[in-house]
Amino acid sequence: MKRAAINTILASLVAILGLGFLVINTYADETEAPKASLTLSPVSRTLQIASNGTYDGNMSVTNDGDNEMQVEVYAAPYSYVYSESEDLYKLGFNNENSYTQIARWITIADTTGNYVARPVFTIPGGETLNIDYRIVTPSSIPAGGQYAVIFVQTMSGNVNASGIRTEASAGMVVYGHSTEGETIISAEISDVKIDQGLKASEQDDNNNFYGSAKVKNTGNVDFFAKGKLKVEPVIGFSSYETADNSASTSIIPESERVVQDEWKDAPSFGIYKITWTVTAGDQTESVERLVFLINPAVMIITIIVLTIIVTLVIIGVRKRKERKSRLAV
Repeated sequence: MKRAAINTILASLVAILGLGFLVINTYADETEAPKASLTLSPVSRTLQIASNGTYDGNMSVTNDGDNEMQVEVYAAPYSYVYSESEDLYKLGFNNENSYTQIARWITIADTTGNYVARPVFTIPGGETLNIDYRIVTPSSIPAGGQYAVIFVQTMSGNVNASGIRTEASAGMVVYGHSTEGETIISAEISDVKIDQGLKASEQDDNNNFYGSAKVKNTGNVDFFAKGKLKVEPVIGFSSYETADNSASTSIIPESERVVQDEWKDAPSFGIYKITWTVTAGDQTESVERLVFLINPAVMIITIIVLTIIVTLVIIGVRKRKERKSRLAV
């Protein structure tokens, strides 16, 4: 009896310890790591640059978290690189070309006021740090545009009070326009198209209608591209037109980007005259089309109803023929 009682007690202790271990692990698994978060202002700067020039500027970065973090500040090239597998241009920060030389001309003021390439700062939780940077151009600079990003990157060694590693980054894009040499604004617009039907967007399952185009910068300076979608009813009651203050897309040299607009929550049925116009740099392309809009669900229901009607008509005709043949006999 004593041995049985001892075994029972030991089994109970093991069960309690096991349950405690399970609770601790469950708590650890369900507890999400607090995320590091940075807010940078401004997000971009455009300036005119010349050879043998010095240009000073500043930006502010806010530690949106509760814990102190160390950040490294540095400049990197800003460019787009073509991906054959995805057939699109992807933003990259490692590709150096004649339009990204400005990344090598940027230095950052450290805590002692000296301008260096990659200073490190400590930002307490919830506080804002002001950062000064300087752009010093050489004796000769290319014509056209120069592009870089000034990154504020948390150090990989940041560990919060819970022992969890946290990382975040933010960047300000620098658009430098050379005042020397010839500035060439040149765009190629292709694949200007209007959807033939309604689609669900990535954010919702509502009816959405799209106009899109590809715009390539073949010049030596950035420009803005913008699309305007205009929808006029032929049979229907809805209409749409892209707002004049809608966002435009910045396109830098040697890159191609997609410009698009969408008519959200379009009607499930109707016939509309749709015009899609894309303006980029020195070019404008436009297409116009008469489009019959019908929601796939409405189409299925319509097909089912029509099938039922046709079937009933066929049955009615057959019965009428049978009735006539019986009367003829």
